Amino acid sequence: MSLHLHWYLPTNGDGRGIVGSGRAGSSGIGDSEAVERPPDIDYLGQIARSAEQLGFEAMLTPTGSWCEDAWLTTAALSQVTSRLRFLVAFRPGFLSPTLAAQQAQTFQRISAGRLYLNVVTGGDPVEQRRFGDYLSHDERYARTAEFLQVLRGASGGTPFDFTGKYFQVQGATSRPSRWGTPPVFFGGASPAAEDVAAAHADVYLAWGETPPQLKERLDRMREKAAAAGNPGLRFGIRLHVLGRDTASQAWDEANRMIENLSPERIASAQADLAKMDSVGQRRMQDLHGGRREDLEIYPNLWAGYGLVRGGAGTALVGSHEQVAERLEEYHALGIDHAILSGQPHLEEAYWFAEGAGRLLRRRGIVKEVQPPVPVSGP
Repeated sequence: MSLHLHWYLPTNGDGRGIVGSGRAGSSGIGDSEAVERPPDIDYLGQIARSAEQLGFEAMLTPTGSWCEDAWLTTAALSQVTSRLRFLVAFRPGFLSPTLAAQQAQTFQRISAGRLYLNVVTGGDPVEQRRFGDYLSHDERYARTAEFLQVLRGASGGTPFDFTGKYFQVQGATSRPSRWGTPPVFFGGASPAAEDVAAAHADVYLAWGETPPQLKERLDRMREKAAAAGNPGLRFGIRLHVLGRDTASQAWDEANRMIENLSPERIASAQADLAKMDSVGQRRMQDLHGGRREDLEIYPNLWAGYGLVRGGAGTALVGSHEQVAERLEEYHALGIDHAILSGQPHLEEAYWFAEGAGRLLRRRGIVKEVQPPVPVSGP
């Protein structure tokens, strides 16, 4: 299977330094001093149109109180793009699954089938409580499992009944679109998250750990998915990229990004991140331990982002050839989707697409993106 390349939409702002993704506690991760470009619709549209021109398949939008709403932003951007898909992240505990089915089908109609769903259970209790959610970690994943059952049932075009611990619906339905129900992307590193993904996801997402670490998890997920009756589960990875014409140029840029990070800022960010109950976040922190030294944890895999950024904390750094080689290595493990980013997102989209991306296309690893095809008649 080909490798699908996606880019990131920085609805929390952009800049030449490390801009955080999310807030833990009260102080914030990747504070606003790194935001040099606000996420206004003109700038986001510039990134989206460039990503489409450069051949990316879709754009991931984050979710949380620290960024613009993903549904509204991407619906607007669907009108200034023609082929680009949107991987819309949302929290299943914050809206009705029947309403989510209706929103998804509406999005499919207005965008001509260009929606992917990224269901984010949430790993920050402070952020969850901000939206009125007080469930424990494993309870949130149990609720997500029920949410996905109702979402799929309500998307079928016929009345759907469901009675569970967290949701009860009678006659749930939404008007189906010609393009069908969007595929569900879902991530999480805890046993509870893995069980939900194995049973209900179309694509299981992982943050950028080393290939040996990732292979162990993918092997386990294949076994779980087969046992859950979902043998077609596919896999994706979330990474930052920093490719240049030479490796030394890339590493110089990586070092520039963290040279002005004070020990106090790093310590504050790590303390906030430690308050989260996300297993994936702990795994990201374990890769660097808060140290500025020895951040290359695998050839061309750099953990510098994770010093002050929540969520995905690693980047592929090196020459275009080296970045392409690492992505081929992940693809050989079974990764079919690579969700990439780099700061600033506009310029780095060009660096990657005209560098490593071009090499991957020449080798047949990445194919040209085709427009969505309706699954049913009008």
